[in-house]
Amino acid sequence: SLSKLQLKTGDLDPRLFSRLRHLQKLDLSDNLLDKFPNSLTLPDLRVLNCNNNKLEDVTALKQFPLLEELTYENNVYLTLNDDYKVMFLLQNLRRLNGKDITKLANHVRRVNSHKLTSKVTAHWEKFFRDQLPEKYTPEQVKSIKKKFLKSVQTNVVYGPSSLSEFTRWRVKMIAEEFLAGSLGLESNSDTEPEEKMDENEEESTESPKEVAEDVAQVGDFSSYISNVTVTPSKRKRNHSKSSPGKKRSKSQANTKEEDDVSAEPLHFLQCHSKGNSREDFKTQLWSCVFEPVLDSGARKDPIVSSSRTVATCGGESVCLIDCETGTVLKKYKVATEEFFSVAWTTLTMVISDSRKKAHNILAAAGRRGIVKLIHVAADYCYGEIKAHKKPIATVCFSPTQETHLFTASYDKRIALWDIGIPDCDYNFQASQLLVLEAASIPLRIALVPTCPEQYLLAGCEDGCFAWNIKLDKGQKSRPFEAIFQFPDDESMTTSHRVDGLAFLNDDVVVSKSSKPGCIYLWSWSRSFDAKGKGCQQTMSAVILAELEWSTTDMSYLTLSTCPAKDYVFCGDEKGSVWMYNLSNYITSWSSAKGKRSERRISPTQILKWPELRVNGEQPPEILVNNVVADPAFTYLVVLTSVNITAIWKKL
Repeated sequence: SLSKLQLKTGDLDPRLFSRLRHLQKLDLSDNLLDKFPNSLTLPDLRVLNCNNNKLEDVTALKQFPLLEELTYENNVYLTLNDDYKVMFLLQNLRRLNGKDITKLANHVRRVNSHKLTSKVTAHWEKFFRDQLPEKYTPEQVKSIKKKFLKSVQTNVVYGPSSLSEFTRWRVKMIAEEFLAGSLGLESNSDTEPEEKMDENEEESTESPKEVAEDVAQVGDFSSYISNVTVTPSKRKRNHSKSSPGKKRSKSQANTKEEDDVSAEPLHFLQCHSKGNSREDFKTQLWSCVFEPVLDSGARKDPIVSSSRTVATCGGESVCLIDCETGTVLKKYKVATEEFFSVAWTTLTMVISDSRKKAHNILAAAGRRGIVKLIHVAADYCYGEIKAHKKPIATVCFSPTQETHLFTASYDKRIALWDIGIPDCDYNFQASQLLVLEAASIPLRIALVPTCPEQYLLAGCEDGCFAWNIKLDKGQKSRPFEAIFQFPDDESMTTSHRVDGLAFLNDDVVVSKSSKPGCIYLWSWSRSFDAKGKGCQQTMSAVILAELEWSTTDMSYLTLSTCPAKDYVFCGDEKGSVWMYNLSNYITSWSSAKGKRSERRISPTQILKWPELRVNGEQPPEILVNNVVADPAFTYLVVLTSVNITAIWKKL
């Protein structure tokens, strides 16, 4: 036992440990180890306890091939992916963190490996075999190997996204072994030979540890909805009645390509039910945000360009969902809360030896006016900020200051918080930096992309406002700097509810007001006069275009944008999603003399809500409260008023 000795990695001297050739049990718990040296040897080690350390990687444990029992709980930087790695690397491992993993380990070593090997081989045969000439040079081999390894890690997918790191690790290993066998290249992986798969082996999705304290025991919604019929439909373009004689521009002409069905429904989930009741079709779902891709530290992964994990909130719970598989990865519940908004940030946290590492933190807030801070990888809600005495409508993080969080509340205030960075014991210090006074309840907020540390825009119950948020100004409590006017029949008005607000690019703002059937696109730079003197100025929004939308007067059906693909999305009161591809308009709008589009722009496509039946009946009226695409527009997540999360995938 070497427990509780404040040992660091450098204290494990290989010259000493290599002499302990008959040691079978070793306790290194409650120390400061961040990794294992590669040459400890210990050829007869059977039981190892590493609880309560700072371990970041488990691959060095492969040097203990006879290990049967392993525990490393309370190592906050280890994840489910590491559990799967040790199960593969340690062929004799039977117990992990106190649980019998025999069945799951057998699946990982055999079924998982068999599936991935088949996928890797198929990927080579389909995309790369014909690229290699019969007689090839070492340079050609090196080039095709590099391309293949990158491609196979990007495209071979298996299992939930919570295991994507393990999958890429194994895919790379298998691909290198395959290349060594096919092309005579040496493999860089230090692995055991593959075992043959038992043809009768069943796939298992057991986990060696609980993902969260109250994991949702919910699968694909359609698994317990009978008679699911999916009928996405196309919508014919409506041409403006006001100008029937005008010729259509080139950007409007290509209707055939634009009207093709471009997405298919993957999953319908009911994972926010109160008390996990399958009869709950009343819980409203409000907010969803895709998890950022980590790109620093030991987890650096240049292969992945966009996450497929999304955080959703509604009712008493926040869920993390793998969009590809429809798996609810984690679920957080607060019985007395109703969550309205979630937001991600990536904090650079200091770990052992003053080294830094990036971790994703999720903020969730709602009716109680409290912000919950969740370290997702550690399955731990480590703190809360009592931000407001009234409900919080929405939250968002600064894109440039990782600890800066804005909270917009029913108290008619928007607060800026520095949430601090938690230490290794999750101690943190939050402080309020600014309070922005609004004339009415703020519903949606957006930081101006070209100056996110200087201006914030908010859509409120009674107008659209802008604030100067620069912190070098001494004033902590600030009134709004500008209110924007929008067309209202024949005149301009500032008094209207703005329940949808987002930037399409650095300059184009998309906003939805209480005027039925209309979404405005307008220019921030041409509307906001930064040189104007004084506060609370009235400025006219320079309208670039109007988007045709539902004629409903229903409020709080918000919109979103996908800037990388020039898309705008907005749901309606019938469960449909209106999609607008605006790439053909962007260039003309960006010019200094860009003219307003004379007619309303029709949707590129409308995704109709499919026919779902519950106990033989369709759910009640379905409102789409929110719809969000991942940054690469691979998935579209639709949140409804009837406790159903729909996930579509772009074709």
